[in-house]
Amino acid sequence: MKRRFITLAVAVMATLWGGVVSAQDRKLDVVKLPDPFIPNSVSSYYVADELGFFRDEGIKAEFVGVVPTPQLVAAVMAGKVDVGGAHANRTIAGISAGAKVRAVVAQSETTRERPHMVFVTLANSPIKAPKDLLGKRLAIMAFGGCNEYTPYEYLRKHGVANPKGKLNIVTTPPGKEIDALRRGAADFAGVHIDPKDVQRLGGLRILFTDYDVWGTIGGATPLYFSDKFIKEKPDVVRRFVRVMARTNNWINANPGKAEQIHAKRAKVDPSIVNANHFAPDGVIKEESVQLWIDILDHYHDIRPGIKTAEVYTNAFNAPPGPKKKAPLKARRKEVARL
Repeated sequence: MKRRFITLAVAVMATLWGGVVSAQDRKLDVVKLPDPFIPNSVSSYYVADELGFFRDEGIKAEFVGVVPTPQLVAAVMAGKVDVGGAHANRTIAGISAGAKVRAVVAQSETTRERPHMVFVTLANSPIKAPKDLLGKRLAIMAFGGCNEYTPYEYLRKHGVANPKGKLNIVTTPPGKEIDALRRGAADFAGVHIDPKDVQRLGGLRILFTDYDVWGTIGGATPLYFSDKFIKEKPDVVRRFVRVMARTNNWINANPGKAEQIHAKRAKVDPSIVNANHFAPDGVIKEESVQLWIDILDHYHDIRPGIKTAEVYTNAFNAPPGPKKKAPLKARRKEVARL
């Protein structure tokens, strides 16, 4: 009799515990996220999900599949995904076209050792100087964005006044740019890999990186929500920003582990995965946004007069440090204006 009572009690407790877990799951706020378009670059979403950072903030990450980078702004506006990203210039171009989105947290950014993009050619290529690129075939994964504008700005920096239209662009699936180069379909290629991997792959030579063009400020890839989402769910946005800030710092401290997590989740070879440098605490730098406004304005690819305040806000971020109270009050006022 005693044994039956204990068994029944255990069963009841298990049922109740299961009910508690289900209730907790139901309380999680769902945020729809795209799977990574570039398979060999570490996804902070995957890392945050694997480490339980989303759950810690009461968020459930719902992955909806790959959304091509040029379609992300439209996908956010349509509600297919809640969060968009990619290079800052795509966000700016979307806003210029009328999209009501706002960047709220920084992601990867450039350092000398870990640039956002690397442009390579074959080791025996006759390309030696910037002017040698004129008229050559460039393999990139998509028009626009960092893929297209980085080489334009490299050429402009080296005296080519109007570089747009002076390269023959060949688009390839993400991660296949070097394949196009090796089979003779392109003369140079733009890739999102670690410069060390260029040496490992063999037979290649680095021409330049985005660091050579802009230093550390050109590689910003902030994440954005629609203005509608921000207005309706500001607390979810704030918690999401905390997750990303925490994840950024973790990846910077553990790049090898981040690459392993991404490789497992993306089902790719770990040896091809690259962990970029991520913006400490997720703080968006105004100079990075202004840089891309100026570039797109120079090429007449956006409407004139766009201001950085239209593109991003750090109002949802709470960077560490002793001076928290005054900035928080200012951020609350900014959020109220959104």
